[in-house]
Amino acid sequence: MEAAVEQAQLRSGEQDDIRDVIAADTDQLTKRLRAHRLELFPPTASKTIRRFSAAEAAKLIGVNDGYLRQISQEGRAGDPEVSNTGRRFYSLDDMNAIRAYLDTNMRSKRRYVPHRIGSEHLQVISVMNFKGGSGKTTTSTHLAQYLAFRGYRVLAVDLDPQASLSAMFGQQPEFDVGPNETIYGAIRYDEERRALSDIIRPTYVSGLDLVPGNLELMEFEHETPKALTGRGAEDLMFFARLSSAFESVADRYDIIVIDCPPQLGFLTLSAICAATSVLLTVHPQMLDVMSMNQFLIMMRELLDVVARAGGNTKHDWLRYLVTRYEPGDGPQTQMVGFMRSMFGQRVLTHPMVKSTAIADAGITKQTLYEVDRQQFTRSTYDRAIEALDMVNSEIEVLVQRAWGRV
Repeated sequence: MEAAVEQAQLRSGEQDDIRDVIAADTDQLTKRLRAHRLELFPPTASKTIRRFSAAEAAKLIGVNDGYLRQISQEGRAGDPEVSNTGRRFYSLDDMNAIRAYLDTNMRSKRRYVPHRIGSEHLQVISVMNFKGGSGKTTTSTHLAQYLAFRGYRVLAVDLDPQASLSAMFGQQPEFDVGPNETIYGAIRYDEERRALSDIIRPTYVSGLDLVPGNLELMEFEHETPKALTGRGAEDLMFFARLSSAFESVADRYDIIVIDCPPQLGFLTLSAICAATSVLLTVHPQMLDVMSMNQFLIMMRELLDVVARAGGNTKHDWLRYLVTRYEPGDGPQTQMVGFMRSMFGQRVLTHPMVKSTAIADAGITKQTLYEVDRQQFTRSTYDRAIEALDMVNSEIEVLVQRAWGRV
């Protein structure tokens, strides 16, 4: 019936104003999303990170499970929760306390608290792709959490106006992030610019902070062309503003993870220039690889211009991460081989496999690291966690290599 009415309106010239249609749809969707959010996370609720089993904690800390049990039983470090069956579960604070104890009391050259020291520079990892759906936000979120679990001081920066990273960390962009509360507040061109330290928010993960995003970030895309034409000699160029903001908080962090927007605009170019490392996510299908090729062509041309203007284009590493990979899919396997034949070691050894566990966790705005293993088929969960850990540990090695530790 509705279709018939629409056809009649079209024939009679009585068409709806698209502004009214969009306004009505926006109001309806906003109400539904607000109701969904309140159902998942009531006003009094807040996201938390689960405790880790003894085996998980030992692996993350880098010690033998037996030794972890020994120092826990002796009360020398940490305060694990003990179940009725005698199983021990550790919070992230427990694990950090154990790391500090080991560094103080172990006669070993190995460091368990991995904070950077001396001349080790702040690592800024920009995660990007031209095409949506490549797993960019999923990669950024899990990487930031994994690094915090490993004991690093991490800042996650949401540079995408769609703000999916913020939502994964429990910050709903429409409701929880106000004006001047995104990175735009620290890189804008007028007198309302504020210190990045005032914008950073702690998360429910110890050692992991967040700079949230929302649609306000688009202001930087709109304002930058105007600023380029009316720039004073003392004004920072657009590509230097993000790195300048990071420098102001560099002493607080070891690693910054940036979730970039799926476009090659001023924000993404700023992220490339602020980065020490670049991670390009790619789904191993022909259309996605062709899209990535266009992205690389555009990036090369724009970076030539930025470099001539004094922008940073020197990086510790650039890597391609294969995402949503299905090992049993022949064409995907061929595409991965095709990429490796061209890019060699710049393709990470470990791909991120496609998993229903990650997708199902995302429905409730959780990462796979946050959900309880019991919610999934054991093999499904273990396969996805193993893939995540291998990808993230490979990136951790790249960070340590940039610091000269390995």
